[in-house]
Amino acid sequence: MNSSSTQYFNAKRMDVVYEPMHQFTMWGDYKGNIYQDAASTMIIQMDAKIDNQLSESASHTTNGPLNQCDQEASKPADKVLRRLAQNREAARKSRLRKKAYVQQLEASRLKLLHLEQELEQTKAQCALMSGGVNASQLGFHGAANANSVTPAGIGAFEIEYEQWVETQNQKTKALKSALHSSLPDPELDILIKDTLSHYANLFSIKATAAKADVCYLISGVWKTSTERLFLWIGGFRPSDLLKVIVPQLDLLDQQSHDLYNLIQACQQAEDSLSQGMEKLQQTLAEAVACGQALSGGSYEMNNAMDKLEELVRLVIQADFVRHETLQQTLRYLTTRQAAQGLISLGEYFQRLRELSSAWAMRLCEPA
Repeated sequence: MNSSSTQYFNAKRMDVVYEPMHQFTMWGDYKGNIYQDAASTMIIQMDAKIDNQLSESASHTTNGPLNQCDQEASKPADKVLRRLAQNREAARKSRLRKKAYVQQLEASRLKLLHLEQELEQTKAQCALMSGGVNASQLGFHGAANANSVTPAGIGAFEIEYEQWVETQNQKTKALKSALHSSLPDPELDILIKDTLSHYANLFSIKATAAKADVCYLISGVWKTSTERLFLWIGGFRPSDLLKVIVPQLDLLDQQSHDLYNLIQACQQAEDSLSQGMEKLQQTLAEAVACGQALSGGSYEMNNAMDKLEELVRLVIQADFVRHETLQQTLRYLTTRQAAQGLISLGEYFQRLRELSSAWAMRLCEPA
């Protein structure tokens, strides 16, 4: 975002220094040759002890069967070490098989989730079309683009976004569990930072999708129907984010003052970007209208293409404001307040998606 769009944000930053964890730093030493050396030493000591017993018994008798201790003492040390190595190798292979099985289950689960969503949309489309309504008019991506080719970047984005949503739900549950279990603030802060990083990843994959097809991204067809009700330049309004988080928190007077100022800054930034969006739409319409006719019934559209490139930058700027607002909000909060704020935000988006599913299923129910 240019300087004019970012001047409203407070320059205050919260730099958290994390002490590195030194737990289990000696684990590597215990995984080395200590166990093997200990095993060899014990065997040597046992051999020496048994040799003394044999020398004492030889003074009483010269002939007799070897007892069980004699048989155990005859086992060489390398056989024991070889058995230990075989056990370790078997355990390693078992862990690899388990990891591959878990990964296979996760891939199958994601594929099943994608198929369920497609089935849900298909049912809704059939119900709407049976009532004489064109599904493409209501923004169903599959029906609107049944005869078009989806860019490879958009296909990858749809899969990545589904995975992102699933991971977000898991992180929200982890934060909620940690908050209710009275996890120490330093460990809770690590979960908060990880969740913030997850949101940053969303804005990164959205930027890639915008470069692939900005019209697809800004239309919001990758979101559920109820989420699209609140769509603003390819995502949620930053001020709406604050309106979701703030009522769930017990704030001090200074915190309320800081967040109120942040809401004002967000609204000013939103107004600036909204004006830029309106101006861009106007110039784009003019560029299309003034396109010069070419042979074969086509038109020269270089100027209009340049306007769409500007739209990509506008979407990226809007996501920058969203990310910056989220970071600034949490900087004004305590660790436990920040955790509660992220939980409220995650549950809000999850409820919107559940509402969309419930509405779609209602449309598919027989009258």
